[in-house]
Amino acid sequence: MTILAIESSCDETSAAVITNGEIRSNVVATQLIHTLYGGVVPELASRAHQQHILPVADKALNDAKVTKKDLDAIAFTRGPGLLGALLVGTSFAKSMALGLGIPLIEVNHMQAHVLAHFIDDPKPAFPFLCLTVSGGHTQIVKVSSPLEMEIIGETRDDAVGEAFDKTAKLLELPYPGGPLIDKYAAAGDPNAYAFPLPEMPGLDFSFSGIKTSFMYFLQKQVRENPAFITENIADVCASIQYTLVDILLKKLKKASRETGIKEIAIAGGVSANSGLRKSILEMGQNQRWNVYIPAFEYCTDNAAMIAIAAHYKFIEGDFCDQTVSPLARMDF
Repeated sequence: MTILAIESSCDETSAAVITNGEIRSNVVATQLIHTLYGGVVPELASRAHQQHILPVADKALNDAKVTKKDLDAIAFTRGPGLLGALLVGTSFAKSMALGLGIPLIEVNHMQAHVLAHFIDDPKPAFPFLCLTVSGGHTQIVKVSSPLEMEIIGETRDDAVGEAFDKTAKLLELPYPGGPLIDKYAAAGDPNAYAFPLPEMPGLDFSFSGIKTSFMYFLQKQVRENPAFITENIADVCASIQYTLVDILLKKLKKASRETGIKEIAIAGGVSANSGLRKSILEMGQNQRWNVYIPAFEYCTDNAAMIAIAAHYKFIEGDFCDQTVSPLARMDF
């Protein structure tokens, strides 16, 4: 079973090849143009995907030492993501599958982040809880099988990845700012400044309030000392990172206690944050959890996670309907 997987949900064009559950190639083309604008510009992302998708897919096949004739299916990211970016990957995958006469598999981007844990060993045992954290999502997912997942907690407003990026922008750090906060935080005191924690019921999150609080904090400090940010960048970054990670782990700890599940994983772009990785390992020791953290290359958007998700869907025969009919274009 050999599958070519395509990922194009945001600003990375990626293709991967998987054979019988083993990743044989994983190619990612990053779009650097967005750094000029302080964030992802959807139209520019779509155009870059159009430029990158063919050479990226071709390299993935070459790196895996397979040809189009060796493929048994094509997989793609159905969503969530930027509409135009998704359309590029979807159109490419559909046309290639139709041209080769092989099945097409659609994959949910967030489920793929969770299943990235099944690319390499060690793999979590079922059921497990996965804290899925990215620029657009913050969720606690109960995973009962590769294709059976339940969201038991999620953000009511902004995602934690957006909170990292917006606070970085307030600090006048270039995009993407989240990794830079992590970098500066390594040399700072996480207890230098305190920020109020949101009060949310159950297992849900909220990050809009802390962004506002951080903005007012900076405005006050800069009024009193215009050089405040420059002089205290490490401590400020360490403090806001500590607060955001603390919000995440308190809810994850509560979820573990309520469900009784001690198999704990993290996934998504923010799972690359060193502060989160270190803190969840420390909490895991205190709570006697088995903690699973994906390799850095499988944290951010990549096609390998789409491929492993497609692997399990192929086993179940979960394919897309590829019927093409002129009636689809007629409005009765």
